[in-house]
Amino acid sequence: MKIRVGLLALGCAWTASAARPIAFRSHLIAGDLKGGYQVLAADLNRDRRPDLVALCSAGRELLWFENPGWQRHVIARDLRGLINAAVADLEGDGVPEIAVAWEFSMRPRESAGLVGLLRAGADPKQSWSLREIDRLPSSHRLRFVAVEGKLPGVLVNAPLAGRLAETPDYMAPVPLVLYRPGDWKRETISEELQGVLHGLAVTDWNGDGRQEILTASFRGLDLFEPTPQGWRRTHLADGNTDPWPRCGASEVAVGRLGRQRFLAAVEPWHGHLLTVYLPQGDAWRRLVVDDSLAEGHALETADFDGDGLDEIAAGYRARGGGLRLYRAQDRSGERWQAQPLESGAMATSSCAVADLNGDRRLDLACIGGSELRWFENVTAGGRVRVRSGIPRAPAQSASSQASRDLNQTPR
Repeated sequence: MKIRVGLLALGCAWTASAARPIAFRSHLIAGDLKGGYQVLAADLNRDRRPDLVALCSAGRELLWFENPGWQRHVIARDLRGLINAAVADLEGDGVPEIAVAWEFSMRPRESAGLVGLLRAGADPKQSWSLREIDRLPSSHRLRFVAVEGKLPGVLVNAPLAGRLAETPDYMAPVPLVLYRPGDWKRETISEELQGVLHGLAVTDWNGDGRQEILTASFRGLDLFEPTPQGWRRTHLADGNTDPWPRCGASEVAVGRLGRQRFLAAVEPWHGHLLTVYLPQGDAWRRLVVDDSLAEGHALETADFDGDGLDEIAAGYRARGGGLRLYRAQDRSGERWQAQPLESGAMATSSCAVADLNGDRRLDLACIGGSELRWFENVTAGGRVRVRSGIPRAPAQSASSQASRDLNQTPR
């Protein structure tokens, strides 16, 4: 096992180079979920508190948990093969709509890939109405992207693989598409990527108030930017260089160390590597921070201690699962220190960053297996400026599996 820094027990002292300990208190919100796969933070009832949307791949209900008591409500029922959701207030009434993808299969030919839009009625605690907007095989990752600098922007859909792809190699082009609110007509962004497209992140790459798209696939890390002539793809990094299909990347997130941007990635697909990319001229220099993740799947970046340096939260699903926090030891990003937040108790599939209790500290909500947990940030100091409890749009986180398992398990 290679970790560039030592693991520390939760709550113990950091090295002298760190300003203060980062501490979290774990709260179990639900322990009876069926295949907990994704969690989102959003205010669903206009009380200015971020609630939690919980998507479970082995169940047929999309759930939300009401902050602060975490009462459970059902958004929609009878959705088989739930795989992803995205939240945006399309109507400007303070209650967001939820885009959802279901009828997912690891075999694209067997996946209907339904995409729909859920709207709340007068009471968001009651079932929401559902409108189908598309069918695209293996629809897998949904994100709202403000490509023109205006919310809610467009809805981006990244299927896991192309319609003609076959397991376990998935050797085929995979589309990346979008829908514009209103007509919801499918538009192609790109068909340049190949194999499995697993990670999708949203960021204002150029600092111009408009958002761009980052992808993590068998081809590595790529940036997609809208231009007057169409979408432009910039290849940033190859990711893991093992032979296909153990190449490329699985998740990607953007962080900052002061004024310096960095990329964090899980490599390869459902891989064991946590990597950091640092700018080096016009290229990116790759550092392997940890090579002991067991089926890495969750990845977020945020400044949890308010020192201006983002930390990395990475979760994994195999060998009992776990969640680790990685902290840069200085502004260069050359050295990182790791801290376990959860080990052997939760197969962490997804996390969301939000100030869940209004104390101006960023918290983590994570989901996996049967559990949804809130990791309350109790760091001394560590307060950051957040608006409406939710600081940003989600970035949206064993090395090989038998093809039989790949075909049956939502990825």
